Amino acid sequence: MNKKTVRDVDLKGKRVLMRADFNVPLDGSTITDDTRIQAALPTIKYILDQGASLILMSHLGRPKSGPEPKFSLRPVADRLGELLNTAVKMAPDVVGDEVEAMAKALQPGEVMLLENTRFYAGETKNDPDLAAKMAVLGDVYVNDAFGSAHRAHASTAGVTDHMPAVAGFLIEKEITFLGRATGDAERPYVVILGGAKVSDKILVIENMLAKADTILIGGGMANTFLKAQGFEMGDSLVEDEALDTAKELLAKAGGKLVLPVDAVVAEAFDNEATRKVVKADAVEAGWRILDIGPETVHLFKTTLAEAKTVVWNGPMGVFEMPNFAQGTFAIAAALADLDAVTIIGGGDSASAVNQAGVADKMSHVSTGGGASLEFLEGKTLPGIAVLNDK
Repeated sequence: MNKKTVRDVDLKGKRVLMRADFNVPLDGSTITDDTRIQAALPTIKYILDQGASLILMSHLGRPKSGPEPKFSLRPVADRLGELLNTAVKMAPDVVGDEVEAMAKALQPGEVMLLENTRFYAGETKNDPDLAAKMAVLGDVYVNDAFGSAHRAHASTAGVTDHMPAVAGFLIEKEITFLGRATGDAERPYVVILGGAKVSDKILVIENMLAKADTILIGGGMANTFLKAQGFEMGDSLVEDEALDTAKELLAKAGGKLVLPVDAVVAEAFDNEATRKVVKADAVEAGWRILDIGPETVHLFKTTLAEAKTVVWNGPMGVFEMPNFAQGTFAIAAALADLDAVTIIGGGDSASAVNQAGVADKMSHVSTGGGASLEFLEGKTLPGIAVLNDK
């Protein structure tokens, strides 16, 4: 990675303004999954160990009209305090005189969390005035919010116009692993793509056709490719408007795209629906594909057995329903057994390896669904582009 990190700047006695991704799921005021808070801890602890004070900022959810109590970051401050075993001061706002006074009063080793950055409409508009007010709070800016790095917001981009800006350890790790996926990967290199829609992954497929040896296609998006080959899909989800694109990609792929050969079909979109395994080229009317079948699992596992690098983005079926999760979990288990670099591209794929209990067996599980997808498309992420070069 050619960007400076927290290791490249002197932090002693400085006030560090750090953008984290604390967009955690809440049940009322209870955090139901603190993975994102845990992911920021290495950078937070490093900054504090260097003798700096720390001002943290993040968004949470999508507040529509200014401050909304249900989107307050106070539960995050409480949980972070427990994890750090130190009090985390909660700012009453994002910017303003009171917040500035609190920031200036921080002593080395102390931590303060700003309120939800999206309480200001200027955050998502990358408003230069808001960014300037944020920048006043610190001496050095650290971005460790990979999940928001594909957004050019005031707290991820605008603020870097006013102060030295470097990456935290989480962003460094994300760029290192995803950089392998888009750069010089060890071969054989296999990409697994799933999820509902071909249209969501067209740019990834086009970018990966030039880089990977094989692309395994599962999930709802496989149905569109199968129909593009002239196969009957019954009541399965198909993007008819993407059929021509699917045909073009199949023609361009020259055998690199591997599609399901069988499928688990159901009579309704329901976990308890009647289900059976059929060949992927003959789905009857009234039935819909909800998972890859056992022959496809075997085919995919055989391809993966030789792989030295694997990137996985998108589930193989409707894995939220236990009866249609077997294909997704079988692929997760197969990756866990590989002697290869395994990179999981955030979002549903991260949920799948977590639910399958094999997340710790993966080389890297990305914390950013949208950000990792854009990275795999070959796009430059604005929140990383603005950081200082080495």
